[in-house]
Amino acid sequence: MTVPASPTKSSPIAAMPNESSNLANSQSPSTHSSIEQPPRLNRPKPSRFKLTYDILMIVAISIDLLLISIDAILMSGFSSNVAGWLALSDALNWYQNTLHDPLRTAGGFFTIFLIVELLVRWAIAVKQKAYYRWFFFPFVHWYEVLGCFPQLRALRLFRVVVIGRRLYQLGYQVLPQSWIARIKFYIELLLEELSDRVILTTIDNFRQQLTNPETHKSFIESTIARNRHEIEAALLSLLRTELAPKLQALTASPGGSNMIAGAMGEAIKEGLANTPELRRYLRMIPIAGGLIESQLQHVGHNIGENVVIALNERLLDAERLDALMVAIASGVAQIDTNNTALDTLISSIIEDSLTEFEAQVKVQQWKHQDMLNL
Repeated sequence: MTVPASPTKSSPIAAMPNESSNLANSQSPSTHSSIEQPPRLNRPKPSRFKLTYDILMIVAISIDLLLISIDAILMSGFSSNVAGWLALSDALNWYQNTLHDPLRTAGGFFTIFLIVELLVRWAIAVKQKAYYRWFFFPFVHWYEVLGCFPQLRALRLFRVVVIGRRLYQLGYQVLPQSWIARIKFYIELLLEELSDRVILTTIDNFRQQLTNPETHKSFIESTIARNRHEIEAALLSLLRTELAPKLQALTASPGGSNMIAGAMGEAIKEGLANTPELRRYLRMIPIAGGLIESQLQHVGHNIGENVVIALNERLLDAERLDALMVAIASGVAQIDTNNTALDTLISSIIEDSLTEFEAQVKVQQWKHQDMLNL
């Protein structure tokens, strides 16, 4: 039987040795919820004695647990009632008076054997320095230690699972693949249902907290305060990608520029025409008054167009426009949270998000698998 190398000091608990009774490289059964086809590990094959011992321990523990379960059932009051209905009271009494005590005695001897076997493996682990400290062994094999107590004998099943899993990782087919697939399915089903219940309960608690006005307001204020920079960056990105190109395209195109400039020119022309004082003073000039009024309106129209064109060239310059977008985004990001419309919007978004998330959680994914043929 090979002796493994001493563990390195960088790990608090080193890899377990390959002795016959030590559960090498095993962890608590609760840490591995899924059962998958394991790859062939690049490590030495265990000796034939080691494999035989592990298999015998699986068989012995399984038989012991089976006998304990049968004895507990037959010694219960329910079995007495059933035996009375089926006219098997004599057979049940014979078992209770004849076989019950010997089975209990055999179970006690088996418990003593497990205690001695556990102590021997502990001594072997200490001698071979399998763990970083000598007292780590009972903590790693806690289910075996607790399984030695008569009231907790069901924990011995964990050792069967651990040994079987270790043999499976070594490449030995402990159970049929269909059984393993079904076990994996039911484990995932159980975990999914438990996690769904926890998540749905959390969502309900969060909804109840949001019904409190103070909690709701505090949540909105803290959320906006923590994300002001992100809000500003998002607004700036939208303005740069949506608004700025459209403004530049509108003023850069001949039609758009002429439309704005023409509208401004017509506005100034109408303003001059609708100024009675100017018309009265110009009419006082003989002969040339009407001509001056007409030319003045024409000049005003041209001035309006030129002003719009000049403003477009200056205000819609890339640098000035970007600075304007930055100022707008920064101003919007400093929004006051005491705003009814904002509160309604955020409340609606939160409620819709929670509803969608809750609906997704309620979808039972295990029903979409072929294991149950639903």
